[in-house]
Amino acid sequence: MNDNDRSIVAFASLSHAIVHTYELSIPIFVVVWLTEFPVTRAVLGTVVAVGYALFGIGALPGGVLADRYGSRRVVTACLVGMGGSFLLLSLTQGVASVALALSAWGLAASVYHPAGLALLSTGVEERGTGFAYHGMAGNAGIALGPLLTALLLLAFDWRLVAGLLAAPALLAVGYAAVAEFDETAAVEATAEADGGSPDGDSGDGTGESGAPASIGGFVADTRALFTVGFTLALAVVLFNGLFYRGTLTFLPDVLGDYLPNVADSLGLFEPGSPMAEEFDLASYVYAGLLTVGIGGQYVGGRLTDRIPVTTGIAVVFGTLAVLAVLFVPAAEAGLLPLLVVSALLGFVLFAIQPLYQAAIAEYSPPGDRGLSYGFTYLANFGVGAAGAALAGVLLSALDVGGTFLALAAIPALGVVAALALSRAGGRR
Repeated sequence: MNDNDRSIVAFASLSHAIVHTYELSIPIFVVVWLTEFPVTRAVLGTVVAVGYALFGIGALPGGVLADRYGSRRVVTACLVGMGGSFLLLSLTQGVASVALALSAWGLAASVYHPAGLALLSTGVEERGTGFAYHGMAGNAGIALGPLLTALLLLAFDWRLVAGLLAAPALLAVGYAAVAEFDETAAVEATAEADGGSPDGDSGDGTGESGAPASIGGFVADTRALFTVGFTLALAVVLFNGLFYRGTLTFLPDVLGDYLPNVADSLGLFEPGSPMAEEFDLASYVYAGLLTVGIGGQYVGGRLTDRIPVTTGIAVVFGTLAVLAVLFVPAAEAGLLPLLVVSALLGFVLFAIQPLYQAAIAEYSPPGDRGLSYGFTYLANFGVGAAGAALAGVLLSALDVGGTFLALAAIPALGVVAALALSRAGGRR
């Protein structure tokens, strides 16, 4: 990568890690809030769900803002908003103020993915490698965020911990102020090679930057964006989101049914001690699974530079379907097969992310790249969140084996969508 590529990747990767650090720290705080405030799990769950819902819903307007004002400005505003939200969280005294702080975080964080991915797709010439490092950084936040929060809570009050967690975002804002890079370097290089214009203007109803200048312009851009190719690419994203949430939401609970009581069998803690009661092997296996996903992100990103993305997506979805079918038989076979199938699931589950991100870039015009990623993460985080509800319903009606068999149908449909995408043509 050249200097401009490295500068963009560093800025986007740092921001991506911070977004997911906050996202996965919230469940750790929930445990504290249940004892801190006189509130039921249903009420607190609803409060948290609002913040997470806004995290997905705000992606579409975030993409529009990125196209109009530039990705750098939008990502910087995102960092300021997230840091400010956690400072607000550190001052909360009740559930209502917690709801306000989490809602503010959800709105601020929601603009990151369309803006950050638009920045990578238009500014980084080695786009696949950039997506790989960016995805790895996100996984680092996913894996390390809960661990960092839990460790801080061992020593400090939760309000102080929330305040301390604001520091990374504010430091990243300082980096954004001094980092130098060209947001459109990759588009300009491609346009020069093709002898065309780099502006990517889609035509009707847009401003000079390609961003919608009015509601009519937004509608016109949206209609132009939804070619057959882009629609199929968005279907790939939707299937990924459903399987991702459906699999991971209840996985710690499922793992606990199959893992042995290592603490007692190895005598790690004194029986009946607080440490023995708090130790949960399933949580550590789950964290390990998320950490293995860093390698999957890297491999998936590298593959986008070497094979057609539709081929990679079809292979990954097919592998996920097989792993879903084999998960319970492997878990019942013993500890080692369970650890192996969990590691494979974590690796492959995250390998698809840079592939579908590259597919969205291939099937959308550069001038509407933020808008395209806005729809992407509305589908992935917003609509895809229904996968959690689906998994809950399946687990209530079926056993774990039946649930995983049913969930395997989602990546199987993803294979169909990927193959259809490869045949659709119309690549921009």
